[in-house]
Amino acid sequence: MLSDLLMWNKIGRIVTLLSQRLDVSGERALDIFYTSRTNERLHDEHTGLYLMSDLYLVDEIIMELREHRRCKKINEDLEKNAK
Repeated sequence: MLSDLLMWNKIGRIVTLLSQRLDVSGERALDIFYTSRTNERLHDEHTGLYLMSDLYLVDEIIMELREHRRCKKINEDLEKNAK
């Protein structure tokens, strides 16, 4: 597992890349990161996710956001059809 200092640096790089890729503020990128499943898995030494590149982790977070958006859309469609 990474030391705290290395993990903090990694998180900082991920948040910066996320902010750039999504064109959002640093604060918003930090919020997106800390509420992601990828963040939880990054801190779990059994997943080994901390060994992956920063860009890989940013892509994982973006895929999570897309999946969340897709699920939300499906639920909205189901609610419309139920009425």
